[in-house]
Amino acid sequence: MTLFRRGLALIAAAITAIPAFATIDLSDDMGTPVHLDAPARRIVSLAPHVTELIYAAGAGEALVGVVDYSDYPPEASRLPSVGSYTRADLEAIVALKPDLVIGWRSGNPPVQIDRLRALGIPVFVNESRDLGAVARTLRRIGTMAGTETAANAAADAFEAREAALRDRYASLAPVSVFYQIWNKPLMTINGEHLISAVIRLCGGRNVFDSEDLLAPKIGEESVLVANPESIVASGMGEARPEWLDTWRRWPQLRAVQQDNLFFIPPELIQRHTPRILDGATRLCEQLDQARQRRAP
Repeated sequence: MTLFRRGLALIAAAITAIPAFATIDLSDDMGTPVHLDAPARRIVSLAPHVTELIYAAGAGEALVGVVDYSDYPPEASRLPSVGSYTRADLEAIVALKPDLVIGWRSGNPPVQIDRLRALGIPVFVNESRDLGAVARTLRRIGTMAGTETAANAAADAFEAREAALRDRYASLAPVSVFYQIWNKPLMTINGEHLISAVIRLCGGRNVFDSEDLLAPKIGEESVLVANPESIVASGMGEARPEWLDTWRRWPQLRAVQQDNLFFIPPELIQRHTPRILDGATRLCEQLDQARQRRAP
C-alpha cells in the first residue's frame, strides 16, 4: 500500500471512529417542536419535579443548573441555582451555556420561556395531567439526553407499578374525596389535575372535579355541602398540618364522623415524578381504611 493510500485509510478509519449523533426532533407537552443537534449535555431545569425527572431518566450528570427547592435526589441541592420556578434568573441560565432547558407550563411565566427561545436555547415545556404522562416524560428526557436505556427502564417500572395499583384499587367501591392543598386560602384541585388521576387510581372520587380552575379557591360552605367521606391534606412538608384537624369543628361531616382525615407529604403526591406512586400507595391504603370504616 502506498503512503497516499495508507493515509486515506487512516483518515477513513478516524472518521468512522467519530461518534455519529443523529439530530433529535420531538414536540413538548404544549405541542411546540424541540430540535437538538445532538443529545443534550448541559441541561437546566426550571422546576423541582423536572429536576427529579431528569435524574430518574438517567440524565442527572447533564444537569448544570436547577431552581430553588430542587432537593431530590439529595445531590440536586448541590447544583447552581438559577432562581425560583416563578422567577428564574435569565442571565444565570445563559451563563451556564445550556443546550437544553426543561420548563414547566403551570409554574414558569410564559414570557421567560419565550425569552429563552428567542436567545436560541432549545426549551422543552413539561405539563403532566395524567399518570401516563410521567412515563412519557421520562422517555422523552431519555431521548433528548441520550439516556434511553435508563429512561425506558424507569418508565417501564413506573407503568408496571401503576398498573398493579390500578388492578388492586380502581374498581373498588368509590370513596368521595376532598383534597386540600392549603387552608388560607382554602384551595383544592379539579378533575384535570394529576392528583385527581391518583384519586381515581385508588377508587376515589374528587368532589370538586367539575371546577373550572386547576387549583381553585373554595369556601368552607362548599366542603360542607359536598360532605366528602374523606379529607386528604398535603401542606408544606413532612409534618401533618395542624389545620387538617380544624375540620373537627364540623362533626356533621362524614369524614369527621368516620375519622377519615388523612395526610400525605406533598413531595410524594404533588410532584409529577415516579415518587407520585409512593403517594398513591399511601392514598390507596387510606381510602381502603375509609371503606372499612363504613357502617355495616
